Amino acid sequence: MRRTAVLALFLVAMLLVPVQAGEVNAQQQQLEDPRQPNANNSTMYLYHDGFADAWSHFSNTDEESTAEGELREEKANGVIDINLRFRMKPDLQMRLLMEEGGEFRGNFKIDVAGDWTNGDNNGPCNNDCENLNITVFKGGMEIWTNQFTGIQQGEQNVPFAFSVTEDMLEWDGRDDNPIIQVTMKVKGDQTQTGIFLQGNPAHFAIKLGTESRLEMPISPDSWTEEFQAGEDNMMDEEDTPGFTLVMASAALGMAMFVNQRRHENEE
Repeated sequence: MRRTAVLALFLVAMLLVPVQAGEVNAQQQQLEDPRQPNANNSTMYLYHDGFADAWSHFSNTDEESTAEGELREEKANGVIDINLRFRMKPDLQMRLLMEEGGEFRGNFKIDVAGDWTNGDNNGPCNNDCENLNITVFKGGMEIWTNQFTGIQQGEQNVPFAFSVTEDMLEWDGRDDNPIIQVTMKVKGDQTQTGIFLQGNPAHFAIKLGTESRLEMPISPDSWTEEFQAGEDNMMDEEDTPGFTLVMASAALGMAMFVNQRRHENEE
């Protein structure tokens, strides 16, 4: 009987101790991998191996990316068909919450030459060209796209921004892995007759790393363990008011009952 009373009192003590969600919080976990977002870094950068693989992540360096610091394609005559999908790699490993009323802000640095405007009669394009388009995906869902009609010849920055809407607020880890797609069709018409060259060649280049980036308006609430646990797993004081106190009271009552029975039996 005495053992039962001791166990009941021990249960009371355990229930009155504040529950800790874990010794390592979400922010500390993510700081272990600089390619994942964290409270001090919410900017995603673009990378490419120079052959076929494009990717992005939150570290501003990547040894696997091309050493030239850019991806470049050239063609003297014909169409360069740019279709790049920069999927976050490694996949997003945590849930993210965007700031309500916040703004995504990006800047890509490109270098173009040739013609990419259909129907202007000033170049070789014959409905086979395309302006620069940038599209952002949240997993398989397109959340923003824009066609840039003011691109000029040569090297230039392409800034852009768009506001957070309701369907952009929560990002559920790998299922909502961010993807940035860049498309453009540039045409060259350079020909050679003997030793003479006529027309203009085409090229397209996009700078990588810190020169092409997307800043995400991640809310500080993203780094709390409560948010990382998900709504279905959350059991805080607001969701279950007085739950711990009720359980502690019940355990204390049981301990008092056991103790009272012990005294009655002794008498």
